[in-house]
Amino acid sequence: MRIIIKVFIYMAILFFIAIQFIKVDRSNPRVTADINASSELKSILKNSCYDCHSNETKWPWYSYIAPISFLIVNDVNEGRKELNFSEWENYDSSRKLKLKNEIWEEVEKGRMPLRFYTFLHPNSNIDYMKKQVIKKWVKGY
Repeated sequence: MRIIIKVFIYMAILFFIAIQFIKVDRSNPRVTADINASSELKSILKNSCYDCHSNETKWPWYSYIAPISFLIVNDVNEGRKELNFSEWENYDSSRKLKLKNEIWEEVEKGRMPLRFYTFLHPNSNIDYMKKQVIKKWVKGY
Protein backbone atom coordinates (compact mmCIF):
# COMPACT_ATOMS: atom_id res chain seq x y z
CA MET A 1 0.00 0.00 0.00
CA ARG A 2 2.84 2.41 0.83
CA ILE A 3 4.42 1.84 -2.56
CA ILE A 4 1.16 2.79 -4.27
CA ILE A 5 0.93 5.97 -2.22
CA LYS A 6 4.56 6.88 -2.98
CA VAL A 7 4.05 6.26 -6.71
CA PHE A 8 0.91 8.38 -6.63
CA ILE A 9 2.73 11.23 -4.85
CA TYR A 10 5.65 11.10 -7.31
CA MET A 11 3.27 11.09 -10.26
CA ALA A 12 1.33 14.04 -8.81
CA ILE A 13 4.57 15.99 -8.35
CA LEU A 14 5.69 15.19 -11.90
CA PHE A 15 2.27 16.20 -13.22
CA PHE A 16 2.41 19.50 -11.31
CA ILE A 17 5.87 20.23 -12.71
CA ALA A 18 4.87 19.24 -16.24
CA ILE A 19 1.81 21.51 -16.36
CA GLN A 20 4.02 24.49 -15.54
CA PHE A 21 5.29 24.26 -19.13
CA ILE A 22 1.83 24.72 -20.64
CA LYS A 23 1.74 28.26 -21.98
CA VAL A 24 -1.30 30.44 -21.40
CA ASP A 25 -1.96 33.79 -23.03
CA ARG A 26 -1.66 36.50 -20.41
CA SER A 27 -1.45 39.29 -22.94
CA ASN A 28 -3.13 42.65 -22.74
CA PRO A 29 -4.48 43.69 -26.13
CA ARG A 30 -4.20 47.31 -27.13
CA VAL A 31 -6.70 49.69 -25.50
CA THR A 32 -8.84 50.95 -28.38
CA ALA A 33 -11.61 53.01 -26.79
CA ASP A 34 -11.27 53.29 -23.02
CA ILE A 35 -14.30 54.45 -21.09
CA ASN A 36 -14.67 58.20 -20.83
CA ALA A 37 -15.71 58.74 -17.23
CA SER A 38 -15.10 61.01 -14.26
CA SER A 39 -11.82 60.47 -12.45
CA GLU A 40 -13.73 59.28 -9.38
CA LEU A 41 -15.66 56.62 -11.30
CA LYS A 42 -12.61 55.64 -13.35
CA SER A 43 -10.59 55.12 -10.16
CA ILE A 44 -13.28 52.80 -8.76
CA LEU A 45 -13.49 50.84 -12.01
CA LYS A 46 -9.70 50.53 -12.27
CA ASN A 47 -9.41 49.26 -8.68
CA SER A 48 -12.38 46.91 -8.75
CA CYS A 49 -13.09 45.91 -12.34
CA TYR A 50 -10.22 46.46 -14.76
CA ASP A 51 -8.24 43.30 -13.97
CA CYS A 52 -11.02 41.18 -15.50
CA HIS A 53 -12.94 43.69 -17.60
CA SER A 54 -10.29 45.60 -19.54
CA ASN A 55 -7.15 45.18 -21.59
CA GLU A 56 -5.15 46.53 -18.65
CA THR A 57 -5.03 43.40 -16.51
CA LYS A 58 -2.35 43.36 -13.84
CA TRP A 59 -1.25 39.74 -13.81
CA PRO A 60 -0.30 38.76 -10.22
CA TRP A 61 2.52 36.32 -9.46
CA TYR A 62 0.10 33.46 -8.83
CA SER A 63 -1.32 33.82 -12.35
CA TYR A 64 1.94 32.21 -13.52
CA ILE A 65 1.45 28.99 -11.55
CA ALA A 66 -0.59 26.20 -13.13
CA PRO A 67 -3.35 25.15 -12.61
CA ILE A 68 -4.33 28.50 -11.05
CA SER A 69 -3.09 30.26 -14.18
CA PHE A 70 -5.62 28.35 -16.29
CA LEU A 71 -8.50 29.52 -14.10
CA ILE A 72 -7.38 33.16 -13.97
CA VAL A 73 -6.79 33.42 -17.72
CA ASN A 74 -10.20 31.86 -18.35
CA ASP A 75 -11.89 34.31 -15.94
CA VAL A 76 -10.19 37.29 -17.59
CA ASN A 77 -11.11 36.10 -21.09
CA GLU A 78 -14.74 35.56 -20.05
CA GLY A 79 -14.82 38.92 -18.26
CA ARG A 80 -13.48 40.76 -21.30
CA LYS A 81 -16.00 39.00 -23.51
CA GLU A 82 -18.92 40.15 -21.32
CA LEU A 83 -17.68 43.69 -20.71
CA ASN A 84 -14.46 45.39 -21.71
CA PHE A 85 -13.92 48.94 -20.46
CA SER A 86 -10.99 49.25 -22.88
CA GLU A 87 -13.49 49.02 -25.74
CA TRP A 88 -16.40 50.82 -24.04
CA GLU A 89 -16.53 53.78 -26.42
CA ASN A 90 -16.90 51.36 -29.37
CA TYR A 91 -20.16 50.00 -27.95
CA ASP A 92 -23.41 51.43 -29.28
CA SER A 93 -25.65 53.36 -26.90
CA SER A 94 -28.15 50.53 -26.38
CA ARG A 95 -25.38 48.11 -25.42
CA LYS A 96 -23.88 50.69 -23.05
CA LEU A 97 -27.25 51.19 -21.39
CA LYS A 98 -27.77 47.44 -21.02
CA LEU A 99 -24.26 46.98 -19.61
CA LYS A 100 -24.64 49.87 -17.19
CA ASN A 101 -27.80 48.31 -15.79
CA GLU A 102 -26.09 44.92 -15.51
CA ILE A 103 -23.09 46.52 -13.80
CA TRP A 104 -25.33 48.18 -11.25
CA GLU A 105 -27.30 44.99 -10.61
CA GLU A 106 -24.11 42.99 -10.03
CA VAL A 107 -22.53 45.66 -7.81
CA GLU A 108 -25.71 46.39 -5.85
CA LYS A 109 -26.21 42.71 -5.05
CA GLY A 110 -22.54 42.26 -4.14
CA ARG A 111 -21.84 39.75 -6.91
CA MET A 112 -19.09 41.91 -8.41
CA PRO A 113 -16.26 42.05 -7.88
CA LEU A 114 -16.09 38.34 -7.16
CA ARG A 115 -15.49 37.40 -3.54
CA PHE A 116 -12.32 35.45 -4.18
CA TYR A 117 -10.97 38.49 -6.04
CA THR A 118 -11.74 40.88 -3.18
CA PHE A 119 -10.20 38.40 -0.76
CA LEU A 120 -6.92 38.59 -2.69
CA HIS A 121 -7.32 42.32 -3.46
CA PRO A 122 -9.00 43.92 -0.41
CA ASN A 123 -8.81 47.44 -1.87
CA SER A 124 -11.12 46.29 -4.68
CA ASN A 125 -14.13 46.10 -2.35
CA ILE A 126 -16.92 48.46 -3.34
CA ASP A 127 -18.26 50.16 -0.24
CA TYR A 128 -21.43 52.21 0.08
CA MET A 129 -19.86 55.48 -1.13
CA LYS A 130 -18.32 53.84 -4.18
CA LYS A 131 -21.66 52.20 -4.95
CA GLN A 132 -23.28 55.63 -4.92
CA VAL A 133 -20.79 56.88 -7.51
CA ILE A 134 -21.56 53.89 -9.74
CA LYS A 135 -25.30 54.28 -9.20
CA LYS A 136 -25.12 57.97 -10.13
CA TRP A 137 -23.27 57.08 -13.35
CA VAL A 138 -25.73 54.31 -14.24
CA LYS A 139 -28.88 56.27 -13.44
CA GLY A 140 -27.53 59.43 -15.09
CA TYR A 141 -27.95 61.91 -12.23
